Amino acid sequence: MRRLMAVATLGSALAILSSGLSFAGPAQDTQTVFYGNISDSKCGLKHPPPGDYKACTVTCVKAGAAYVLADAGHNRVYKLTNQALASRFPGQSVVIRGHLHGDTIVPYKIELAK
Repeated sequence: MRRLMAVATLGSALAILSSGLSFAGPAQDTQTVFYGNISDSKCGLKHPPPGDYKACTVTCVKAGAAYVLADAGHNRVYKLTNQALASRFPGQSVVIRGHLHGDTIVPYKIELAK
């Protein structure tokens, strides 16, 4: 009887461990593509007209605003976690590949829109 209990316990332990391993696979990288203009958190979608959007964005960021993605097509403004990457494209139309967390994009790649 003891031997049967030991085998049953060992079998249960192996079943639990092997089922846990099937869930421990690599996480899937599900990046999203976003389109819009690199703007600033002060102006967002609305820069004062007539505008040099690049100059306005740079001025606002120097005054303490943060770079954001202004998506006029969806009337949304997204925060960006990688300000250094966004700083290469102020006021320009871009494509961002990254992950969305709430209203914040974690960008992996930003390039000029074609």
